[in-house]
Formats: sequence, structure tokens, C-alpha cells
Amino acid sequence: MVVETGRDPGRTLDDLVEVAGRIGASVESVIDGKANAVRLTLAVLLAQGHLLIEDVPGVGKTMLAKALARSIDCSVRRVQFTPDLLPSDVTGVSAYNQERREFEFKPGPVFANIVVGDEINRASPKTQSALLESMEEGQVTVDGTTYQLESPFMVIATQNPVEMEGTYPLPEAQRDRFTARISIGYPTAAAELEMMETHGSASPLEDVKPVAHASDIRALAAAVRRVTVSDLLKHYVISLVNATRAHEDLRLGASPRATLHLLRVSRAWAALDGRDYVIPDDVQALAVPVLAHRLLPTPEALVAGEFPEQVLAGIVSRLPLPARR
Repeated sequence: MVVETGRDPGRTLDDLVEVAGRIGASVESVIDGKANAVRLTLAVLLAQGHLLIEDVPGVGKTMLAKALARSIDCSVRRVQFTPDLLPSDVTGVSAYNQERREFEFKPGPVFANIVVGDEINRASPKTQSALLESMEEGQVTVDGTTYQLESPFMVIATQNPVEMEGTYPLPEAQRDRFTARISIGYPTAAAELEMMETHGSASPLEDVKPVAHASDIRALAAAVRRVTVSDLLKHYVISLVNATRAHEDLRLGASPRATLHLLRVSRAWAALDGRDYVIPDDVQALAVPVLAHRLLPTPEALVAGEFPEQVLAGIVSRLPLPARR
């Protein structure tokens, strides 16, 4: 399979996957023992999506986001979300230029290839919503003027669990724009021992150098869009999403946007395996990280301890796999 890129029209899918492997290895040099989280992060990047990293403090959420950003030679901006942060602090503001006697636009940190939003749920819902247009449409509108964002564009946001002090729950519209949600989790004893050896004297981020360019990411994304998804598998994805909408333990199921996100990340997941076609295993592996954060359980389900992740796992296990007619 030959993939047309801007720099080298002769590069193959295998060549592009090799670039993704270099990025993954670079990130894993900083995040010990979390290969699956790193791979899912790469899949979201190649699917041109956005990632929400949710976990308790101190497990490496921001480190993962920074490691990915430093592994790619592109523009990166970091936003520390706090209760007093304003929407204009994210998108930018029009300021009056005394010399020119006119207003000029000063871009905010959202005008970057990778935007790292640290502790996004510590800002007010009004400020969180400043990212809605950019995440969905790749553009920002300020004072009636629309500005296009450069590709690739990815928001990597970290947040603490909602039961932590000083947090605001993300609005449903905001959660739905995140392609996937992952948790880092605590490291194994061996990984934590290795971390003590390597992180004790200096930050490993200092040694991370770019191993890919923004043009490589655009080429990878183009390759992902060419990955084949059969009609049978598309119907399987629709059946999976529809099952969340009709489930008795969920008061809000997955949206049509979630259907598209699941399909795109499944393509990227297959490409990372060097395949130009998607199989049911890809969809099943991604159902929970792509769909669970969008679902709202009923009060009765919460009392019974049925969380969206468990509901989804049950749906995946019961739904018949696509079969050729």
C-alpha cells in the first residue's frame, strides 16, 4: 500500500508506522511500564482526535502529555487550568494598538499543534467551553472573526477524578469532543524502582528530542484515513453504539460523534499493527476508552455499582460479532 505524503510520495504504510514506533519509543522512555496507554495516545493522535487523561495526582498524566509533545517537532503550548482562568486566556484577545490606532488579535495558547491542558476540570465550565469550537471544527472565533488552526491539532487534557477537592465536572458537550479517555494507573513495583533510578537525579523529559515532524503526523493521518473498514464492521459499530442508547442502566448513550470517533481510532489502531484493514478485535479493544466517558448511568445503576465501563464490557461480550452472509 503506497501512501502519498507531502515530502516523499514513495513511502509505504510500513514506513509511516515506523515513524509512529519512534514516537512511541520516545514517550515510553519517560513513562515506564505503560505501553498500552502510550499506544492509545498514538492512536488518538493519528486519528486526529483529542485525548483526556484522568487519574489521581502524581501518576504521570502531565508527563505523558509533555513527552508526546516533545517527541514531535511542532508548536506546543501548555495551559494551566485554574478557577480564575478566563476564556480569552485560552483563545486569545483583541487588543488596541496605540501606534496603529486599531485593534489587533493576540493569539492564545490554543494556536498550537499540540495544546496541553493541565487539570482542565479545575477551571469553570465557561472556560472549559472555550475549547469546544477548536476541538470540533479546528478554528477559533474571536470578536466575530474566525481563525483557522494549523494541522495537526490535538488537545491533550489531564484531570483529577471529580471527587477530588476543587474540581468541576466536565460538561457533556466537552466530554463528547474528547476522542478517548485513558487512565495511567499506578506503576508496578519494578517500574517504580526503575523510576527511582532514572527520575531521581533529573527529569527524563530533558533527554527527549523530536523524532518526527508535523509533516510526518499529517502523512500518518492520511494513511490512517485509507485503512479499510468493511460494511459488516460498520454495522457492528452502529449496533454497539445503539446498544448504549437503549441500555436500561444508561440515561445518556453514545452520540453519533462517538460512532465516528470509534471508527477513526479503530483505523489508527489497525495501522499501528501494520494492517490496512480493521478487524472486530480493534473495535472491541477501543470500545471502553472511546465510549465510556460519554455515557451517563442512571441513579439506580450508580447505587448498584454499575458504572459505564462495566456496562460497556457487558455489551461488548454479548453483542454478536459480524459474520459474512
